[in-house]
Amino acid sequence: MENMNTAWMLMAVGMTTVFAILTLVVVSGNVLIRIVDRYFPSPTSSPLPITKLPQSGELSPDIVAAIVATVEVVTHGKGNVTHIEQKEK
Repeated sequence: MENMNTAWMLMAVGMTTVFAILTLVVVSGNVLIRIVDRYFPSPTSSPLPITKLPQSGELSPDIVAAIVATVEVVTHGKGNVTHIEQKEK
């Protein structure tokens, strides 16, 4: 029975140690990310102009504006629309 108690104690100590180390890794990673974001922010870039659009009549300006606005919202202003291509039906 003493061996079983020793085994349970070793397992508890090992799991606690792994949990503590992983918690330290996650916390230190989040702190590092916050420090880098605060002191070294990524440069904000203006959206690139759309360089190639399908031929006139295929996409209306409203659809292009909706696509550009959606990309901007989803990527929090970090994504740019450079090419819009319609799939073949």
